[in-house]
Amino acid sequence: MLSKHILPLLNNSLLTLAVLLSGNQLFIQTSHAQTPSVAVERYHNILNEQRRWAGLENKTLHVGDVVWTYSEGGDPAKPTLLLIHGLASSRDTWNEVAHALTPYYHVIIPDLPTSAETQTPAHFDFSVPNVTEHLRRFIEAAHIQDNLNIAGHSLGGVIAMFYAAQYPDDIQSLMLVSSGGIYQNNHSPYIKNPMAIKELVVSKPGDMRYMIKKVMYDPPFMPTVLFQQKEKMLISQSDMNNKVIQQLIELNKLYTNSSFAKMVREINAPTLIIWGKQDQIITVEAAQELQQMLHKPEPPVLLERVGHVPIVEAPERVIEQYLVFLQKNTTP
Repeated sequence: MLSKHILPLLNNSLLTLAVLLSGNQLFIQTSHAQTPSVAVERYHNILNEQRRWAGLENKTLHVGDVVWTYSEGGDPAKPTLLLIHGLASSRDTWNEVAHALTPYYHVIIPDLPTSAETQTPAHFDFSVPNVTEHLRRFIEAAHIQDNLNIAGHSLGGVIAMFYAAQYPDDIQSLMLVSSGGIYQNNHSPYIKNPMAIKELVVSKPGDMRYMIKKVMYDPPFMPTVLFQQKEKMLISQSDMNNKVIQQLIELNKLYTNSSFAKMVREINAPTLIIWGKQDQIITVEAAQELQQMLHKPEPPVLLERVGHVPIVEAPERVIEQYLVFLQKNTTP
């Protein structure tokens, strides 16, 4: 079944769309070929509609030499949630989750410097500690540093942990979804050898289908216009994504499992851990290991038939767990 917010986007007078079901995949066919400029415009229109459906607005913030692009929604007087995306991703991976959060919370979702939207200097340092420091400057400029609730997915989880360890008194709660890290009990080749992550970088047409098969157990429907433009965007970002991966390799050299665990033990905030049982990128054993490192963890929530991207593959299950957790751990 198509998501509620996707159906209205398909009912557009600019295009006659026919949905064809073939096996487990959905394909969108248009009544006429689109020029590249029309396709790009259509892509951005769909994303903007999706953000509006989630109760979010597009915003920018200049902080030093970085121009941050971010989504913001909800009442600023309510507790603030900062949602951090992963590698080769963007703020829009959180839109379905944000839709359930903006009625009750103040939600901010930045595009990290590792994404295309946020603008950085030519020789920006993409290391996790530096990105974390720039995130702190963004948070201070947005005046949301007090009693902050942070959620991070994948690489965003690593950044969330670094931030929560460096600023423990500022963090009210933490959610880690399939979080990156340096784990001992993990059977993933991508954790044992971060260089292997480079095989998931989308650098040419066709790579995105391979990447999706690896990172998701049951990929959700994506309209062709979104798929094609997303692939083109990822291809254009391939050099930057390779630089980020190189920084992850360097991080693995700087931190051992024990020194990473020592850093994580600096986190004081109550922490919700969510993992897909079929995660091939960071296998589910990492969830229990992470629980043992943390001071105040909830029992890990392990989702059946879900891969590395629960916030996209099973947003309703993530929302169910996160709302209950927030009710217990946030104060106005």
